[in-house]
Parts: sequence; C-alpha cells; structure tokens
Amino acid sequence: MANNSYSGVKNSVAEPNHDGEFGCSLKELRSLMELRGAEALQKIEDSYGDVNGLCNRLKTSAIDGLSGQPSDIEKRTSAFGQNLIPPKKPKTFLQLVWEALQDVTLIILEVAAIVSLGLSFYQPPESEERNCGNAAGGVEDEGEAEAGWIEGAAILLSVVCVVLVTAFNDWSKEKQFRGLQSRIEQEQKFTVVRGGQVIQVPVAEIVVGDIAQIKYGDLLPADGVLIQGNDLKIDESSLTGESDHVKKLLEKDPMLLSGTHVMEGSGKMVVTAVGVNSQTGIIFTLLGMEDDDDDDEEEKEKKKEKKKEKKNKKQDGSVENRKKAKAQDGAAMEMQPLNSDEGAENEEKKKSNLPKKEKSVLQGKLTKLAVQIGKAGLLMSAITVVILVVLFVVDTFWYQGLPWTTQCTPVYIQFFVKFFIIGVTVLVVAVPEGLPLAVTISLAYSVKKMMKDNNLVRHLDACETMGNATAICSDKTGTLTMNRMKVVQVHIADKHYRKVPEPDVVPANITDLLVLGISVNCAYTTKIMSPEKEGGLNRQVGNKTECSLLGLALDLKKDYQAIRNEIPEEKLYKVYTFNSVRKSMSTVLKNADGSFRMFSKGASEILLKKCFKILTATGEAKVFRPRDRDDMVKRVIEPMASEGLRTICLAYRDFPASEGEPDWDNESEILSRLTCICVVGIEDPVRPEVPDAIKKCQRAGITVRMVTGDNLNTARAIATKCGILQPGDDFLCIEGKEFNRRIRNEKGEIEQERIDKIWPKLRVLARSSPTDKHTLVKGIIDSTVLEQRQVVAVTGDGTNDGPALKKADVGFAMGIAGTDVAKEASDIILTDDNFSSIVKAVMWGRNVYDSISKFLQFQLTVNVVAVIVAFTGACITQDSPLKAVQMLWVNLIMDTFASLALATEPPTESLLLRKPYGRNKPLISRTMMKNILGHGVYQLTIIFTLLFAGEKIFDIDSGRNAPLHAPPSEHYTIVFNTFVLMQLFNEINARKIHGERNVFEGIFNNLIFCSIVFGTFIIQFVIVQFGGKPFSCVGLNIEQWLWCTFLGFGSLLWGQVISTVPTSRLKFLKTAGHGTQKEEIPDDELDELDDQDEIDHAERELRRGQILWFRGLNRIQTQMDVVSAFQSGISFQASFRRQPSSSSQQHDIRVVNAFRSTLSPYEGLEKPESRSSIHNFMTHPEFRIEDSEPHIPLIDDTDAEDDAPTKRNATPTPPPPPSPNQNNNAVDSCIHLFLDPSKSATPSTPGSPMHSLETSL
Repeated sequence: MANNSYSGVKNSVAEPNHDGEFGCSLKELRSLMELRGAEALQKIEDSYGDVNGLCNRLKTSAIDGLSGQPSDIEKRTSAFGQNLIPPKKPKTFLQLVWEALQDVTLIILEVAAIVSLGLSFYQPPESEERNCGNAAGGVEDEGEAEAGWIEGAAILLSVVCVVLVTAFNDWSKEKQFRGLQSRIEQEQKFTVVRGGQVIQVPVAEIVVGDIAQIKYGDLLPADGVLIQGNDLKIDESSLTGESDHVKKLLEKDPMLLSGTHVMEGSGKMVVTAVGVNSQTGIIFTLLGMEDDDDDDEEEKEKKKEKKKEKKNKKQDGSVENRKKAKAQDGAAMEMQPLNSDEGAENEEKKKSNLPKKEKSVLQGKLTKLAVQIGKAGLLMSAITVVILVVLFVVDTFWYQGLPWTTQCTPVYIQFFVKFFIIGVTVLVVAVPEGLPLAVTISLAYSVKKMMKDNNLVRHLDACETMGNATAICSDKTGTLTMNRMKVVQVHIADKHYRKVPEPDVVPANITDLLVLGISVNCAYTTKIMSPEKEGGLNRQVGNKTECSLLGLALDLKKDYQAIRNEIPEEKLYKVYTFNSVRKSMSTVLKNADGSFRMFSKGASEILLKKCFKILTATGEAKVFRPRDRDDMVKRVIEPMASEGLRTICLAYRDFPASEGEPDWDNESEILSRLTCICVVGIEDPVRPEVPDAIKKCQRAGITVRMVTGDNLNTARAIATKCGILQPGDDFLCIEGKEFNRRIRNEKGEIEQERIDKIWPKLRVLARSSPTDKHTLVKGIIDSTVLEQRQVVAVTGDGTNDGPALKKADVGFAMGIAGTDVAKEASDIILTDDNFSSIVKAVMWGRNVYDSISKFLQFQLTVNVVAVIVAFTGACITQDSPLKAVQMLWVNLIMDTFASLALATEPPTESLLLRKPYGRNKPLISRTMMKNILGHGVYQLTIIFTLLFAGEKIFDIDSGRNAPLHAPPSEHYTIVFNTFVLMQLFNEINARKIHGERNVFEGIFNNLIFCSIVFGTFIIQFVIVQFGGKPFSCVGLNIEQWLWCTFLGFGSLLWGQVISTVPTSRLKFLKTAGHGTQKEEIPDDELDELDDQDEIDHAERELRRGQILWFRGLNRIQTQMDVVSAFQSGISFQASFRRQPSSSSQQHDIRVVNAFRSTLSPYEGLEKPESRSSIHNFMTHPEFRIEDSEPHIPLIDDTDAEDDAPTKRNATPTPPPPPSPNQNNNAVDSCIHLFLDPSKSATPSTPGSPMHSLETSL
C-alpha cells in the first residue's frame, strides 16, 4: 500500500478501493486519530509514508487544497460525513404540555374539578331533599340542577387554557433559543485553502481532505494532521484535562484534535475527521445525547466506558478526562462550532455546572419573593377552607340541629368540594406563577431586540446582569478605537519623520531590508485587500497592527506580495509567534550560504533593550548604547506615545554561517544583539461615538476603566480623548508591572486589601498582561470596600482574555476581531466590536429589571385584592364573590397577558440617568409598595361597597347567600366586571414605577401593550355578555357597563392622588424582594453579623488574629526587651498589645510589626515618615525606597523580568523568608519587619503607608 503513496493527485494509481474513491476508509482515519505522539507518527509512516502521502490518499494537495468543486465536496460528505453533530431533538409540544401539567396548583384544581364533576351527576332522592338543611338552598329548577357539571367542566377548560399558554411560551422560547444558537453557528467561519485560494467557509461545510489554516486563538473545528507549523502550541485541556499547552511538531506530535484551542503560533493541517467521527464528536455521542436525564447518562456512560475499556484504553481516557474537563472548563461543554446545539435545557445545565456565576441577581430576588408570596397564599387559602367548612358544619348540624343522614351525604360532600375549590382558587390567584413567565418573555424579547443593537446574547441572564453593571473594563484597540491602524510617523536612518517619508528619501538598502522584514515577519494570513466599493478605504484582513506595517510597505511603493510569493510560508526556517509574554514576533530565514537572518518586530521599549546597533543615514550600522537608547526614548518614543500613537520597533539580526546553527530554543540568547532598523508610530483613531458613550456610562454611575497592552503614554492619551480621564482628575494610570508590585506582598502573593487601595482610583492599566486583567477583575468583584458588591463587565478579544471574560459578571467578546476562544468564554458577543453597543446593553439590562418591577407592581395589586375579596367574601357570605372560573380568568389576565404587555416595553434613554440598582436593592421599592397598597385600598373599597350595598345602588336582586346551584346573579356579575376593569386601567398605571405623573408617556410606542389591553377588554365584554353559566355571568345593560367602566377608570385618577403623597413621609412602608447576600457565608456566621450591614474581612482577620496573639504572648514576653532595644524611641508597646504578631523560636527575631493601614488608628504607632530618629536610614545606606525612582516607560529595568514576566519583582532581591511561626494565619495581612543580619533591602511597598523596613540589628 505504501508504494503508491506518493503518486500525484491527478494520476493516482488504481489502489485497493477503500471508501468509494478515496485511499483511506473512514474507519482507518478514525483509528488513526485515536493515536498520539510517536504511535501516530509510526502509523502515518507505515501506512502512508508521510503526511503528503496521506494528502494524496485523500486526493488533496498540501499546497492548493481541494478543488472546491461541488461534486467533490458532496462525495467527501457522503464518504466521511458532515461537520456537524446532530443537535438533540427539541422537546415536542406534547412534552412541554406534560411538563406544564406538573404544576402543583393545577393538579389540585384538576382533582377538585373532577370530583365536582362526578358529584354533580349524582341526584339525591327527591323526597329527602329538604331535610338536608337550609344551606342546601331551596328546590332548584330542573335545568339548574343539571347545569351543576358546568363549573367543574369550566375549571378543567381553564386549566387546559393555562397549560396550553405555558407550553406555547416554552416552545417559542426554545425555538428562539435554537434560532439564536444556529445564528451563532452560521457566523462561525474557518479559513481553508481551496483551489489555491484562501477562503473562509462556515464550519459545517469543512470536509475531510480540506487544508485548513490554523492560527492563534482558533478553536479547531475538526480533527486533522499538521502539514506545516510555526511554534504551534495547543491547549488540549477540553479533551485530556491536562492544562499544560502541548507543542505540536511535524516530527513529534502532528495530531490536532477538534475542540482544542490554539494558544500560540500558526500552521496548516489536513482535515481527517469531521462531525460525529471527530474526537469531540465521538465524546458527544458517548455522552448519550438522546437522553435528557443526567443520571441515566452517567450510567450509560459508565457502561459504555467499561465496554470501551476492553477495546481501547485511549478513548476511555479521553472520556474520563472529559468529565474532569467538564468541571474545569465550562467552555468545553459548549463546543459550538460543532453545531452541538443542545438547546436551552442544556444551556441551563451547563450554567449550573459552571462555577462562573452565582444565580443572576434578578433570579435570586424573584425566587425569594415568589416563595414568600406562595407561602402567604397557601396560608390564606387554608384558612379560607377551614372557615367555610366550620361555618357550614356549625350552621347545619348545630344551629339547625339536623342529623347526618346517608341520603344527604353526597349533598354535603358537594358542599365540601365547593369550599375546597374556592380555597384552591384563592391559592391559584395568590401564587404569582406569571413571574417566571414575565422574566422569560422580557429576556427573550430583549435578546431579540438586542440583536439589532449588535449585541448577540449567549446567556440569557447576562442581559439582565448588565443592567446592574457598576464597572466596565474595556480593551482599547478595536473597542474604543476603530481598529484601522495606520503608520503615521517613522524614525528611520537617524531621522524622525512626522509623516511617512517618500521612498527616495531613505537609503535604498534600508528600505529593502525594512520591506523584506515586514513582508516575511507578518502573519501570511494578514493582507491588505482592494476596497469593496470604489474610492473606499483598503480592506485590512487579519491582525490590524501588521496591516499597518504592510500599509507602510505599500506607502514606500514596494509590493510585499511579490516577496511573499518568492518566500512562501513553507520556506520560513523558524517563527517565534507573538504572544503576551514575548510581546514581539520574530521570523528566521535561512540564506543560501548557510547563514541565518532573523527579523523581529515588537513593542518598542522592550525590543530596543535588545538592540546593540542601529542603522544610520548612510545605511551602516553603528553601536547603540544604553545612553543612546534613553535618548531615543525621550526624543522619539515618548513624544509619539503622548500623541496616542502605538510605537513598534523593527529590527534584525544576522547569524553568520561560521558560528554554526544557533540553539533556537534558547530564546533570550536568540533575541538579543539586534540591529534596530526603525521605530514606527501607529495611529488607531478613537471611534467617533465612543466619547459620548463613555459620558453616558459615567452619568449612569458606571466606571469605565481601560486595560490595554499598549504603553502608558499612548494609553493615557487615548483615555483622555475618550473621556475616561478628565484634565485635573487625580486618577491612577499605571503599568502592569507597577500594578503587580503594588498588589503583592513580600512573598509575591496577591493581597485583596492591597488591590482595594488601588482599584477605586484606577482608570488606566497599561502594558498589562491577560493575568493582570484577570487579577483586576477578580479583585474588583471580591472587594468589600464599597457597600455594594461591584458588578463588572469586561471586553476581550484575545485567547488569553478567556479567564477574565469568564470571571467577569458579564463578558463581552468582539465579534469581528475576537478569537473563538474569547467568544466561547463570553456572555455577549459585540457583532460590531463597538463600545457604544455596550451602553445599549446596559440600557436593555436596566429595562429588563424595570419591566419585571412593573409587572410585579401590577400583579401584587391584583393578588392582594383578589385574595382579600375571596377570603372575606367566603367568610361572611360562605361563598366567594369571585367564582373559580372567574378567578382563573383574572389569573390569566394578570399573569400571561400582563407579563406580555409590561415585559415588552422598549427602553428609553432616561434609564441611563440613574445609578445602577446594585445587588441588594429590593425589587419592590417604597414607591412601588405605596402604589400597590394605595391601589389595593381603592379597589377593595369599591368591591366591598358593591358586594354589600350593590343591590341597593343598582336596584337589583342580591347575589349573597345563594343556594348551591343557583343561577348567576347580576349583582355578582357587576362585582366581577368592575374588578376586571379596575385591573385593566391599573395596568396602565403600572407602566411607571418611579412615581412619574404621566403614565401614558410613550404608550403608543408599544403596540403589544395597546393590543393586549384592548384585546382583554373585548374578551371581558364577551365573557360578561355571553359567558352565562360557565362563567357565572349575566348580560349587563349599558348603564351598568358605564358604571363599571367609570369605577375602573377611577383607578387612573386615584393613581394621580397616590403619586402626590411623598414616599419619604411613609416611613412605615417596607421594601420587599431583597437580593441574596453572598451565599458563601454560613448561616451561623450571618446571624452574628446581622447587626453589621456588611461583612468586613479585615475585621474578621483581626478577630482571628487576636486569638492567635494570645497563644504567642508568652513567647513574645521574652523578646520584648530585644525589641525595645531596636525601637529607638518609638513606643511600640502600645501597638504590640493590640496586634496579632508572629514570633519565632529562633534567635533572629522577625516581628510582624503592624497591621497595615487597617490599624493606623492605634495610638503609639507612628508612620515611618514621621520618625524623629533617622539613624536607621543613615546606618544602612543600601536601604532604598523605590518610589522615588521616576517611572517613565520602564526601559532600563533588568531584562530578567521582561523575559520571565512571572518574576514580577522589579528588584532581583530574594523573597523574604516565610515566618517560622506557622500557626498565625494573620501573618499574611501584615507587613514584615525583618531583623535578619544576612540580608537587607527588599523592595518597599509604597502602596502602604507603613513601608516594610528590613534592617540588620
């Protein structure tokens, strides 16, 4: 078989026909992809010769890819499958109906209705009828006795209605969700080579044999074998659970698996397995997609795993790890590019697995509120039933003194069933089952509309969390700026050009070198294309910074594409791709004579440190000393940066053939002794709409912070242009390195209280690594400085932004510039990468919150009134004025219809004029409580007047004390009609929740609202006029209708009266529906802390510290005198008596001197600045306070920390030894005073008022 593996694609030799026409069968490829590393290489070698052999078998070319002919693509799809995992079947409508039927209250009602139906068909013998007591009422007409079944049937019918409406809502929600999911998937494209052209195809259309280009940030959509790679590192944790990045090399491990993330580098692969046959697909099929039940899945998976184990150890590993990974890595489960559209339920499941977010703020508040209301309703309904039964029994058997006879039993039971039904209806009305519906509708509606505002919401609750956001940490490039980079200044050949020079001004050899360097040392996927429209701007494809450099080459009248054609990507000897650690990119070319030349580009202050020569005007290289470098920074880089330009240095290095091949893995050695070609300043203009959007954010109480990898001056300049910094503000702008120095203690651990000192003032974090971003976000979220827990939104586009996006309350990924990994980790995708879309998201989020509050205000009014009416009516007249069926109709109005009407109010700009609500603000504010109670009073007054005096007012028969199956009365119809009309008018009142006067404002912008109010009115009319017996209604005349409408309209007038009463006067009003506090705190601890508004972690530390302090007391006693010798006139004793201190049994005493600024109130503790004696400073001149060093872009710092950003300490001193006293946990929050003769001088922490002094005794 191997003999013909090299035959060309065109004239492929007839070979054993495996799979139709291809030289490999599906099974063969599947088993190949299950191998790793050396085994896989061996297998490729044995079966195909090498990767090219495999390409030939798959009838594809490693250079030109597939032909792209539809017939060929189709053949491949039929032979090897399509690249999508079949989605789980959506729930059918019937399943949803069945789920809706599971509602407890509905079940109770069904049972009651069925019993009532059964009893109504039983006719007791005529003769005894009147012996069963007065309550049974007089003899009924024949027709009425027979109509007894109607009530039961009507209840059943209304239950069916409720169920259908709920099921329909669920169904449409699911459909919407699937639509959204498929839209996300259609947008996911991948770069492949077809017919020699690089094109983007939707992920689902990738076929086996495609040559795919992979680059930093991609989520691999299919399995494949590497053909060519540069410095490729893959994160395979989603499949293997191993968090280390795996290096992929042709000669070591060329196997690439779907669902893994490219963390570094670039390359090409030939696709060998797609869809269900790829590694991820195999796992998804293993996960038993057909079963909803998690436990069954686990069982099945175990069984399958056992079977697999016998067959194949490898695969089993990946499944087990998959489970591990499921816990570790939420994104793994989401695997969207593979169309694993598991629908909404799974989304929910995933959310519960993700450690990412607590229950969303709103859900937390609503759940709590619904439970409270439900309990109250249950209590009321139980009391109602008890009272009715007792009254009946007392009246019949005591008052009338009747015996219980067997003939009467059914009659009595019928009474009890009627009481029971009344009780259940009270419960149905009291329980706000419309709440979840309102939330769903509101969110679904918002999500749909947000699509138009360029927000693609991936997790529904993110939309509502966004309304509470208090801080936004935004990237600079592409979000605040336009992401159209252009080189505007160049420093080349000893001269600084304020605009790009003409080609003939610069020496030709320098220009050629520069253009060659730009052409090969930019990713080959980056290109400048001709404009789409005539006269438009050139299209920039790929990395925008690289595009600007290619643009510079074009401005110098050189064609970079010609050079690339001459040196194709395969000929590049070695590529060090850009990553956040290197902050530079280098490409090595091998020359004909065996020497090497390396081109580098990167952040100017970092790369200039590595240059030791610079090209001069003559085109010669001259020595470039540190002094020259400082001079250049001052003369060139700082002026550029202060104009908001991004500075990039371009350099090269020759490795002569005589020295032999260098050790390419020793990066720090390779990337040194460079020759600087030029420094360019790249402008990325601020988006015109951003300053306005930021102003809106600030007015809305949201702090915008800029976190960028750019240098400090550039960042500051752009922050000022955007309006993040105002002239004269005392806000912090610091670099990542300085930030890290300030937040870490001597041991290099991050301390929350140090972060708390920085973040409230921080506005710009420059030269920051992704870890800094994550640290900042985590620090702000965990902070307890302000009484409100901060809700943080973060934007990100790079792969390494993933952790920060996941940690944030809401993660925004960039739709255009964002990598797949960032999109996976995010909650909302900005389809236009624009900051002003974030402001729209805030508006929608606040709108959701307000919609829910409007709905609550309306619903609770109805609840309160209906429950009280039913309860008192039942107790006084032994029959509820509102019948079961009527109650269900009211319930339908206020639940389903009202939630539709009030949850679809469009947002207005005025939402951005108030501060965020915060996590603990109650759902029902005082104003709302005032409205609820005020309208409740009005409605109850009207209803009770009508109930007890209605027959006199309207001159009609009283409906009270009617017999069991009495016909409906006009009296009760009027009560019911007035009640419903009052609700309708009150729905208009409910549109405003902040006590505004004009409730009609913008009402016609919301067609849904108008049509629902109007529609409800018409249905109500039909029910009253033609509802008859089932609805216990009688037709009313026009005068009665006018009166009912007038009384209903009264609630609008009454609303004006209520809004005149100032809320501040009504101190007695309670708020309701508070947010849950942090759930991590155990109950007993919460009880202790009840009197405190907020848990202060420092306090708690202190308390623990004091206990530990006593343990150490006796040991300290012996050391007191030593300390006093050292004090030199400062009374430490006082502070010693209070502070936890860590002491050691050794002779060199390390005394933790002082709690940081937490304890500054303790007297006797002076700050070092206020010292009278400065002999400490004098005797140890090597003691230095770094704060005095000027922090200009940090250029002359040691190289060490540039190469290894992990060692964040600016000075290379060894870290202080840990305190030997292990049992003192309080030690972390202290600053060490080291009395250690061997070492002295550690970096001080200017962040804290108490500099840590390390000094020898």
